[in-house]
Amino acid sequence: MEESKRQKQVAKLVMEEISDIFQREGVNIINGGMVSIVKVMVTPDLLEARIYLSFFNVKDIQTLLQKIKDQGWEYRKLLGQRLKNQLRRIPDLIFYNDDTVEHLFKMEELFKKINEERESFKQSTEQAE
Repeated sequence: MEESKRQKQVAKLVMEEISDIFQREGVNIINGGMVSIVKVMVTPDLLEARIYLSFFNVKDIQTLLQKIKDQGWEYRKLLGQRLKNQLRRIPDLIFYNDDTVEHLFKMEELFKKINEERESFKQSTEQAE
């Protein structure tokens, strides 16, 4: 189902503010790794914001994601302070791991492996002739 204009507006607003909150709270750089917000989707009733996070160079993603989830009420409180004049209700924040980048790297490795096997197969057939 397509997002409404209002959903997109609220999602953009939440994304901007949460990104700023993460920077100010030091969540975006932890233990030499980086956390970035990839996408925010808001439910049609505007009561829930699904925040997709990307982790780079983080050793234990699940632990860090759980830590962010545990502090979600605090981020919602800070968000509420910033958006109190723009939204009637501040949406509940639900954090997810967006593993698209990891999936992309795995796919690249597979394609690289396939190309190497093709090259070695070509070379072996040329030598056989």
